[in-house]
Amino acid sequence: MSKIKIEKPKIILNLPAINFHDIHNVEEPYLTNCMIQDCFITEEEIYKAEFSKVIFRNVTFNDVSFQNIELTDVIFENCDLSNADFMKSIIHRVHFKNSKMLGINLSDGHLGNVQFENCNLNLSSFGYASLKQIRFDHCSMQSADFYECKFQKVDFPYCDLNEVNFARTSLKGIDLSNSTFQRLSVSFEELNGCEVSPEQAIGFAAMMGLKVKE
Repeated sequence: MSKIKIEKPKIILNLPAINFHDIHNVEEPYLTNCMIQDCFITEEEIYKAEFSKVIFRNVTFNDVSFQNIELTDVIFENCDLSNADFMKSIIHRVHFKNSKMLGINLSDGHLGNVQFENCNLNLSSFGYASLKQIRFDHCSMQSADFYECKFQKVDFPYCDLNEVNFARTSLKGIDLSNSTFQRLSVSFEELNGCEVSPEQAIGFAAMMGLKVKE
């Protein structure tokens, strides 16, 4: 059981369903206290949008750019966010659940109290992002990029981390022991203080050229 406490989105029950395109032609795009479900959002480019207390359910985002978006108390459930551009976003108390997020761009963002649960995050980009109180739970994260990120209370229980890039990101205090990987891009300095399983420790020792006798 993880010791990291993640604040859940604060959303009321029985939110009214609306059409996402209702925010069109608004100088400051803003959505609050609503649900958007069972639809496609295609070829949208919205800068500095703000979504608060919103549920997205069974929504496919196709070729969208939401740079500098601010998400607070939002749930994405059974959504497809593949290749969505959320660069430089502010994401707080957000839950991504059972969603496809292949190649999503979350680089240069600020994420706090965010949970990714049973999501496909292969090839996702988090470079230069700040992550505080974040849980990646049962996620596939092959070849994800965490280049030069700032981690504070980040958890990866039961994730596939193969080929993930942690270059220039300190893993001190990060527990990787329940996750799987064949190879990581990380320096030995950045591994200082990282928690790993005995089997993983043997693998890292082999990377250093050590021969472990049984």
